Amino acid sequence: MTPQPPARTAETHQERLGLPWWAWPASLLTGAVLATELSLGVPDLPGWLPYAILLPLALVLIFPLGRLRVAVQDDEFLVDDARLPARVIADVVALDQAGKREALGVGAHPYAFVVQRPWIGTAVQVLLDDPDDPTPYWIVSTRRPVELATALLAISRRERAAQAS
Repeated sequence: MTPQPPARTAETHQERLGLPWWAWPASLLTGAVLATELSLGVPDLPGWLPYAILLPLALVLIFPLGRLRVAVQDDEFLVDDARLPARVIADVVALDQAGKREALGVGAHPYAFVVQRPWIGTAVQVLLDDPDDPTPYWIVSTRRPVELATALLAISRRERAAQAS
């Protein structure tokens, strides 16, 4: 019998904000166009050299864009290498595409912590209650905003209840 993965509870959430499938061929196409331009512009250069350099480089340059991790673990909200303790979370709002656009628009706070991916339409807005930090809120892209908001609210309530007792 194969071991089962740990059950997902309301207090856990984990996802990777990967690139859409079309980003990889688009990157290769861009690298090929640049290599063609370079090989036509520099006739003394061997014809294969720009392709051998620019095609792998195009993939290497977009690889980090699809590695962003968003997770709720124990008593922290983790976004890549940023950590937010649950005790400072005042409220969480799940944003649809229109809400994300409005939250990131002209009325956005200049001190807000924003991790957004344009190819992901939805996000969460995490309102903070930390007098020592000027950051009023975090806005983080996510493909499952309601699940993430639920997990963040659950750990925030648990942490506040633990502090009260």
